[in-house]
Amino acid sequence: MKLCSACLLGKNCKYDGGNNRNEKVMKLAENEEFLAICPEELGGLETPREAAEIQSNETVITKSKKDITRNFFLGAEAILKIAQEKNITQAILKQKSPSCGCGKIHDGTFSGKIINGDGITTKLLKRNGISVISEEDL
Repeated sequence: MKLCSACLLGKNCKYDGGNNRNEKVMKLAENEEFLAICPEELGGLETPREAAEIQSNETVITKSKKDITRNFFLGAEAILKIAQEKNITQAILKQKSPSCGCGKIHDGTFSGKIINGDGITTKLLKRNGISVISEEDL
């Protein structure tokens, strides 16, 4: 079993209420067992919600400047706990997301600029020995 960003599996949990359904992920899901996760929802945020990006020192700020860092860390910790309880060692997470981003995230200025980096959940999973790739790595 692998963790997978729920939005990649077609769940409408993306910040804007939509999803990021990915056909490569859906094809893999035909033969592999995925546990669909959304750290932002598990961290107590509603869907839809205001767009958020990581700024300096792992602070997560919405476009209107509300600090929602705590929600992102609560969600990340909940995902790590699930992974540990189920002995999950691999994850496919959504690139560019402030929580699931793997390898690429937005730069924190809400300008659309992408930089190298990982989201809050991805960082925590990697620090705890869980292999994380993005849908772009498939």
